[in-house]
Amino acid sequence: MGIVWADLLAAIALVLIIEGMLPFLNPGSMRQMLQTVSQLDDRTLRIMGLVSMVIGVVLLTIVR
Repeated sequence: MGIVWADLLAAIALVLIIEGMLPFLNPGSMRQMLQTVSQLDDRTLRIMGLVSMVIGVVLLTIVR
């Protein structure tokens, strides 16, 4: 059971590292991207979220 929690925390840490890279390296681009995303309708955002989750599941299945 302890290894599962360690894996979950490692995955969360990697997400935070990856998500922090863009604003650290290019804050202007990040600001522009957030402005663009804020103008998308809810349906488009949901589809983007679904596609992201499916890609994540596929990658996780391949890695594991």
